[in-house]
Amino acid sequence: MAVGGKRRWWWKRRAAVVAGVTIAVSVWVGSHCYFRRENMAKAEEALVSMCEERARMIQDQFAVSVNHVHALAILISTFYYQKQPPALDQETFAYYTAKTAFERPLLNGVAYAERIIHSQREIFETRQGWTIMTMKREPSPMQDEYAPVIYSQETVSYIEAIDMMSGEEDRENILRARATGKAVLTKPFRLLESNHLGVVLTFPVYRSGLPEDATVEQRVEATAGYLGGAFDVESLVENLLRQLAGNQDITINVYDITNASEPLIMYGPQIPEGYMPLSHVSMLDFGDPFRKHQMHCRYREKPPLPLSAITTPFGIFVIIMLGGYIVFAAKNHYDNVKEDCRKMEELKVQAEAADVAKSQFLATVSHEIRTPMNGVLGMLDMLLDTDLNLTQKDYAQTAQVCGKALISLINEVLDRAKIEAGKLEIEAVPFDLRSILDDVISLFSSKSREKGIELAVFVSDKVPEVVTGDPGRFRQIITNLVGNSVKFTERGHIFVQVHLADNSDLGADEKVHSGLNGLSRSEKVQIMSDCTFDTLSGFEAADTRNNWENFKLLLSDEMCLQEASTSDKEPDIVTLIVSVEDTGIGIPLRAQDRVFTPFMQADSSTSRNYGGTGIGLSITKCLVELMGGQINFISRPNVGSTFTFTAVFKRCNKDAIADTKRTLSEALPTGFKGMKAFIVDGKPVRNAVTRYHLKRLGIAVEVANTVKMMLNSLTRQNSNFRTGRQPYIILIEKDSWYTGMDVYLHNQLLMLKQNDCVLELPKVILLVTCEYDKMSSGSLVDTVIIKPLRASTVAACLQQVLGMEKQQKKELSNGPTNLRNLLAGKNILVVDDNKVNLRVAASALKKYGATVECAESGKDALSLLQLPHKFDACFMDVQMPEMDGFEATRQIRLMESKANEQISNGGASRGEDSMIVEWHLPILAMTADVIQATYEECLKCGMDGYVSKPFEEQQLFQAVAKFLVSKPSSDS
Repeated sequence: MAVGGKRRWWWKRRAAVVAGVTIAVSVWVGSHCYFRRENMAKAEEALVSMCEERARMIQDQFAVSVNHVHALAILISTFYYQKQPPALDQETFAYYTAKTAFERPLLNGVAYAERIIHSQREIFETRQGWTIMTMKREPSPMQDEYAPVIYSQETVSYIEAIDMMSGEEDRENILRARATGKAVLTKPFRLLESNHLGVVLTFPVYRSGLPEDATVEQRVEATAGYLGGAFDVESLVENLLRQLAGNQDITINVYDITNASEPLIMYGPQIPEGYMPLSHVSMLDFGDPFRKHQMHCRYREKPPLPLSAITTPFGIFVIIMLGGYIVFAAKNHYDNVKEDCRKMEELKVQAEAADVAKSQFLATVSHEIRTPMNGVLGMLDMLLDTDLNLTQKDYAQTAQVCGKALISLINEVLDRAKIEAGKLEIEAVPFDLRSILDDVISLFSSKSREKGIELAVFVSDKVPEVVTGDPGRFRQIITNLVGNSVKFTERGHIFVQVHLADNSDLGADEKVHSGLNGLSRSEKVQIMSDCTFDTLSGFEAADTRNNWENFKLLLSDEMCLQEASTSDKEPDIVTLIVSVEDTGIGIPLRAQDRVFTPFMQADSSTSRNYGGTGIGLSITKCLVELMGGQINFISRPNVGSTFTFTAVFKRCNKDAIADTKRTLSEALPTGFKGMKAFIVDGKPVRNAVTRYHLKRLGIAVEVANTVKMMLNSLTRQNSNFRTGRQPYIILIEKDSWYTGMDVYLHNQLLMLKQNDCVLELPKVILLVTCEYDKMSSGSLVDTVIIKPLRASTVAACLQQVLGMEKQQKKELSNGPTNLRNLLAGKNILVVDDNKVNLRVAASALKKYGATVECAESGKDALSLLQLPHKFDACFMDVQMPEMDGFEATRQIRLMESKANEQISNGGASRGEDSMIVEWHLPILAMTADVIQATYEECLKCGMDGYVSKPFEEQQLFQAVAKFLVSKPSSDS
């Protein structure tokens, strides 16, 4: 990303952050204001509700008091004016009003003033015994009428004899009351006793007979007096608020607003208090239509802001900020992922380019290393075919071994590169598994003889003779495992077993064990030397299941399964379990977790003492997994290791088995069928291995633990052997042999012959593990076989002892084809720009009877292969100057295509005496480059096969057997 782009991206991100924060703050402020408004609205609603409720209660309480006054007025009218003489006097009135005062809690007291006109004043005053007084306690002046108080409640007895019409406002109220017939109120004033603000209620008292729709004049005429009561408004409101909860929350003012310009306060402070912005006014109806009253309500303090008005906006703010952060982080993550994807795409392109460069580098390095190595090994092979003395031959063989070791190392590195690139493929071709195991055993036979260790292989009878899979990779796995065992084993044995996974308990998923911890190596060796185990060599094995009891049980189970499955259809998939057991130094516990890690060994001393790169086991694990199996191991330090793996193969049909047998370069002879042999061996596992190799040759076997037991058995069974036509063979293990045994055994056999127990003296063969043991065999032993045993080695020995060489030669000459039969008389063109490689390839092919012609470039090959030509096959190098092998092959195929098109049109033929057939010259790539990409390119350009340099007999045979027809060799 450019600098300007980064700056713009930074400013955009900063603007987005500022905008997000601004939005969040705005939402917070807006939500806070909204919640404040909602709170004030709710507070106002609550205030209105409280104010209206209080106003309603005041009105109700006032109305109740007015009703009681009205009822008292009716009582006075009935008992004072309608009764003669009147049934009511001051004492009765005072008593009654005192007893009923609880029904008028808002009134300080009630009094009755009679209407007296001026003409009746004198008589009235005489009757009452007092003079009508004014409010100022002075005799009332003369006027039209008077309203002196004649009855009063005891609480207001001080107004008795006072003329209620002496006051201007009281006079107006009295006149309005009798004219309307309703209760009327005065304006607020200070009550005499309590000094509270109050009002006087005046109610007219009429004589009986007044109609309901009476006129004003009729009402005035019928007026008998006036009933009044003093209302203490302050006490009224105070008592009411005291009864209500929450009275402390609001302040109340009651006003008389009859004169709207000068409202008169009836209750509350003169100067309004409380929270002024929020108030409510309720109208009060006290029943006087002339006077108007209001009640003003306010909160004492500003309504508190609820916690939700703070927390909710804050929560919204936090949510918005979190949401914004999530969006910002997601956008930032998206940008980062997008940038990472862009970088990954760049890295992918670089990695692909690096992979191509790596493949090209490996191809080039492989070719450049293997090309001179091909010359070295080829020339050494040619040198070994000449007459050399022992020293020269030893030097040449040593150089050849070193060269092959270098080639093996190169192959391992390339295999690892293929595995990492995912380009390693598994073949599916029929092959003889037992033959491959024999070859691997033969490969390490010299090393095992030098160390004097037992090296043996055993394949179960249930394992098919021929299976379909990748023989090369299977051979590589076994070679790696056996090679490691040989490298790290100095005494004891190395034992390879192959069984069907269905009837074997040697699982490949067992856990790693350890044993004999805490002892020195000398103590452990002493312990093992004092103990004998039922194993191949008698030494303890890491896997305790590999003993004679389990081995014997396994063999018996296989025999039962073999009998039971004769009529059953065998499955197409064959899962084999292979174990490689050794009694070597074992693997330290600390290193067991990294056994399969590439280029890792137990410690640095391992590479110094034993050599190796630590790559073999990692490749082995990958190959096993590619073959559908698993690999694991059990190892105990200073006891040994047992590696076990499974592999999945396909079962071959009978035709494929027959074809595979015909193409094998080495077949076991069939002339031993019907022969009988005795094995003298005290170790049951080892004699089972020997019996396995003899059974492969068709020899019937019996086993004896000692020579004496064998002789006794011969004596008991003499009648059976007298009728036999085949010679008898005795194979004795070195453990059962001692000095002078040859003389003793020879004398015993002669006695058996003299007693007609045997027709002929049996052939005595001694089995030893090293050259040194051969020296103590004695002179009367027919031959000595140095292990490891192979069926072909045993067969060769028996042929020599029994004088069957000529017969075997005849069988071989009439047997399967071999490489010489394939190449004899064939015209082969070899194309390579390296003259040394030309000499090596030409010599190798001429060695097998082929006629070879050489070309040093692709152009030379094209000129020699102009149609028609005489060649039966062409070995083409891949990397050559001017025109490489790929381009030369394309040109050859193009020429053949044109010629075949003419032949199909009837225009040309291969020759005058030839049948009209298509041209197709078998072209085999011959290169030191062995990676998969090169193989695919070979097939793509039209080549038929692939031979890597330096090639060997078996590889060359497998390559040419597909295209060349063999010539049967004649008997000489």
